[in-house]
Amino acid sequence: MRTTSHTGTALRGVRLDEEGTLSVAVPATSSAEAVEVCLSEGSWDAGRRVELVPDDDGWWRGEVPGVAAGTGYGLRVHGPWSPATGVRTNPAKLLVDPWARRVDGAFTSLPAALAHLDDDPFGGPSSVDSAGSVPFAVVPEPAPSVGTQRPRVPWRDTVIYETHVRDLTMRHPEVPEALRGTFAGVAHPAVLEHLTRLGVTTVELLPVFANAPEPSLMARGAHNHWGYSTLAYLAPEPRYASVRGREIPEFRAMVDALHAAGLEVVLDVVFNHSCEGGVGGPSLSWRGLDAPSWYQLGSSGRDIDFTGCGNTFDAGSPLVTALVLDCLRYWVTEMGVDGFRFDLASTMGRPGGSGFSRDAPLLAALAADEVLSGVKLIAEPWDATGEGYQVGGFGAVWAEWNGRYRDGVRDFWRRHGAVSEIVTRLAGSSDIYWPRRGPAASVNFVTAHDGFTLRDLVSYDHKHNEANGEDNRDGTDDNRSWNGGVEGPTDDEAVLALRERQTRNLLATLGLSAGTPMLLGGDELGHTQYGNNNAYCLDDETSWRSWTSAGPLVDFVGKLFALRRSVPGLRRDDFYYGHSDLPDGEVPDIVWLSETARELGAEDWGHHKETLVVRVRSASSVLLVLHSGAGDVDVELPTWLGDTTFVPELTSGTPDGTPPSVEPLAAGASVTVPPHSFLVFRSV
Repeated sequence: MRTTSHTGTALRGVRLDEEGTLSVAVPATSSAEAVEVCLSEGSWDAGRRVELVPDDDGWWRGEVPGVAAGTGYGLRVHGPWSPATGVRTNPAKLLVDPWARRVDGAFTSLPAALAHLDDDPFGGPSSVDSAGSVPFAVVPEPAPSVGTQRPRVPWRDTVIYETHVRDLTMRHPEVPEALRGTFAGVAHPAVLEHLTRLGVTTVELLPVFANAPEPSLMARGAHNHWGYSTLAYLAPEPRYASVRGREIPEFRAMVDALHAAGLEVVLDVVFNHSCEGGVGGPSLSWRGLDAPSWYQLGSSGRDIDFTGCGNTFDAGSPLVTALVLDCLRYWVTEMGVDGFRFDLASTMGRPGGSGFSRDAPLLAALAADEVLSGVKLIAEPWDATGEGYQVGGFGAVWAEWNGRYRDGVRDFWRRHGAVSEIVTRLAGSSDIYWPRRGPAASVNFVTAHDGFTLRDLVSYDHKHNEANGEDNRDGTDDNRSWNGGVEGPTDDEAVLALRERQTRNLLATLGLSAGTPMLLGGDELGHTQYGNNNAYCLDDETSWRSWTSAGPLVDFVGKLFALRRSVPGLRRDDFYYGHSDLPDGEVPDIVWLSETARELGAEDWGHHKETLVVRVRSASSVLLVLHSGAGDVDVELPTWLGDTTFVPELTSGTPDGTPPSVEPLAAGASVTVPPHSFLVFRSV
């Protein structure tokens, strides 16, 4: 279709004025013969159908008088049926406005939503009317703006807590049952108290945009619990409202409550694919309006799939750029959010299916936007292809999920890999982000929603995804986990104690590394998914956090992040200098030592070491001792760094991290470190 760039004030979607006149502007294929906006006024059959008029840019516009907020509406497109070119106009299919700000209704019938006949996407068109079987857009009511001050946490101080709206509160004993699993539940005082007690600064929510289930999940009565199957990018998911239809004000109230508690809100957004799936999937919105202008299509009209989800939005399309920018600005300026994490973000740098470029038009537009350049932008820097793995490849305004950090830390604590890898990851991954960005660009994580929880990482060597209904074929096999000698649940007290220490070891490494730590919500509670590393379709107790286990591990995490806040040297805007450019006699800002206090050198980096001692110089310097070995080790406290004493500060050997003794130890003293331990000393 023909389209040009539009300003942020141009009408896209619908707007209701004070007199009840609805203005409409929607895009459709350039070959469309007619586009109708249909209103559900009692029923779809009885509601009005109003034809829109095309403008010179390929947008269809019109006005409808006498419309009330809360009225359902949908689009119907008349025109040619040419599946070989990707054009599947079919007026029997009620379509959701891509700029809808509210949606309602359920997706109840896949056959009714298919634009084609007989399971053949290249056959003839279906005449089955989909109205009543698919979701629809709703004319939104005016809502009050977000009222609290943004926390605006600097990157160097940021600690991210990744969580799912439903999972966080579905089993929380202090959250009223009517609020569990909702935006209002997240805003409950008991939840806010927990988050602030942990010391996190930024809550990253898995997708909260309205979504629809994939056909494969519908067939077995399941849905995409994580929400990575977007239906409407400007509309909150209705299921997350405690009162259906109140999702917009409830979301805004949640943001207000989090802001008032000093917590930022970051949204996980999915601009790489939609809920419509591959070419044989349903026609719910984009496919029926103008698939060639939205999706990457091959010469035969089939979808090009860089996402593993059946389709891929074309990052080079002006329509895609317009929707992405409008969506993000809306969630910042009107809904109050503080940033975004972009799922499979590499696809956004591959316009038309090309190779990745950090200067691709969509990425450049995000970086240059006056609203979006002022919020947190986090890339998941890969897609479902080998070429899409782009850790370190994004531009200066971006932070990135650092998958190499995850792998390096997991490997060290299971006694794999060269010491150079854990050293580089602890120091902020300068090999990836220098010189264009600083350590904060590395979003460090050991676990995330996609993969094992922390408890399962130390309890399972293999995935156990049978509950997903895919014969355990889904989910990664590259878990880099260690079960401590027994697979899954056990009554062996020695194995359980080892797993608890390993949990604290991994958390301590995460919390005290240079970069931006991200904690998976539920890890502080010891949440298990019973070995499932891909619980994307399980909206049950597999995914819902159990709060009955909240206790010493929560205290450990709180102490850990408090320690991080107290040591400026761990929260850096620039990378450590080490020995470079130091005046004679000045102590380096970071030193890597063996257990005998010998400084590590080039001869050490290519080998695995079970014991690593790290001294970080700061206004309050710290000595970190990481020991992954299965036996005791004697560690000599260094004498040549200007420190006179070392005070025990934190240990992974006790449930809440409190050292058995806080008596100062003199430089040169020897400390016996138990197996699988992380110790922290404050040096004086």
